[in-house]
Amino acid sequence: MNLASLDLNLVVALRALLEERNVTRAGRRIGLSQPAMSAALARLRRHFDDDLLARVGGHYELTALGQVLLDRTSTAYDLLERLFSSQADFDPAVEKREFTLLASDYAVTVFGTELARVVHEEAPGIRLRFTQTPPTVVEDTATLLSATDGLLMPHGVISDFPATDLYDDRWVFVVADDHPGIGDRLTRKDLARLPWVTYQRTYDAPAVRQLGMLGIEPRVEVSVDSFQLLPLLVAGTRRIALVQERLARSLAPLAPVRVLEPPYEAVPLREALWWHPVHTHDAAHIWLRETAARVGSRLAGSPQA
Repeated sequence: MNLASLDLNLVVALRALLEERNVTRAGRRIGLSQPAMSAALARLRRHFDDDLLARVGGHYELTALGQVLLDRTSTAYDLLERLFSSQADFDPAVEKREFTLLASDYAVTVFGTELARVVHEEAPGIRLRFTQTPPTVVEDTATLLSATDGLLMPHGVISDFPATDLYDDRWVFVVADDHPGIGDRLTRKDLARLPWVTYQRTYDAPAVRQLGMLGIEPRVEVSVDSFQLLPLLVAGTRRIALVQERLARSLAPLAPVRVLEPPYEAVPLREALWWHPVHTHDAAHIWLRETAARVGSRLAGSPQA
């Protein structure tokens, strides 16, 4: 495929056509007349050798290829938009733009709140948008990173992308502060016999994989898509949960739980900011990464307890 022979404006038209599934509405969306939009559709059909939109009764539906292109076109559009908005210089004091970061609620609570505070003080025109990390992050990392500004995630889940380390954390267990069957220490037998509350997105949990290697099979009673809810679902019960220490300490005033050391040497947790190589030399992203590293360094030097 010779990109020099392609009209990249067709990416805009293709996205509008696939999402609207109507020539007139697609043209209105991107400011083209109905004849101009029809001409764009004809060019796209010739290029892909496919109808893309097929008339069914009184409306159009996507063909099989059109359905495949729907997500790819959206990703390509976002990538092109980010590519052509790249800047040689970036002044955070006067710039106005939005950065989108994929992150778990743990990362937002422990790190994102401090990052947002620093950005508020130093770059009043900058907006941060934190979006929950999707389950497809491991299988489709490149696509996700190309359409966003970065990913907050510990080492051990993805690789082969640039990253800057932010801070270290530790895995600990939480139990109800009045748990009748647990004293000051946990044993491996406790982990096997007690009911568990777990974070249901397994890609975030090298520590959970470690349990399997140790022959410990958690008896899951509750699973939830939020790290912050783990201590609350443990309080007042016989349950147990594996939680990041910084999060457990920060939530201590909200949930009557005790923090206990694992009865084994838990794998380390090092949080990092990952990004797509397309952003590496962009001035705005360099500022974002340097700011994140500075906030992470400050956090790394603060006590966890």
